[in-house]
Amino acid sequence: MTTILALDLGTQTGWSLLHHDGIITSGTLTFKNDRYQGGGMRFLRFSRWLEDIKGLAGGTLGEVYFEEVRRHLGVDAAHVYGGFLATLTAWCEQENVPYRGISVGTIKRHATGKGNASKQEVIDSLKAKGYRLLADHNEADALALLEWVRSQKGCC
Repeated sequence: MTTILALDLGTQTGWSLLHHDGIITSGTLTFKNDRYQGGGMRFLRFSRWLEDIKGLAGGTLGEVYFEEVRRHLGVDAAHVYGGFLATLTAWCEQENVPYRGISVGTIKRHATGKGNASKQEVIDSLKAKGYRLLADHNEADALALLEWVRSQKGCC
């Protein structure tokens, strides 16, 4: 079994990792800059975190999936998402790790049966599947994405 990383990209990034032994770990990270940091620091920290998660996965990641957002509420959110996406895809290319974006509607439909489900409905569906202590909707989205990947692969 290969390791799979699923991400909900953003200033508050949700992540879930399916380890090669079938164990799932997940959480959230904040990549917010303070007033003393330049705009690119959040992306450098994200890149370093990718190296850390690779180490947690035993030194190699098999695949990376991310929530593909096509609409943003504002220009700043779109710019931040684009920066994380560029950092992630460049890192994956450098590390020779396959990556793929999955639309928000596809993930929500798989988790709840509705492509326009609310954040709370996604959280509730994951809790019903036995996931506990979800930090927030970002972690829930990453776990829902991982569940979608597992269903597509028919494994894990």
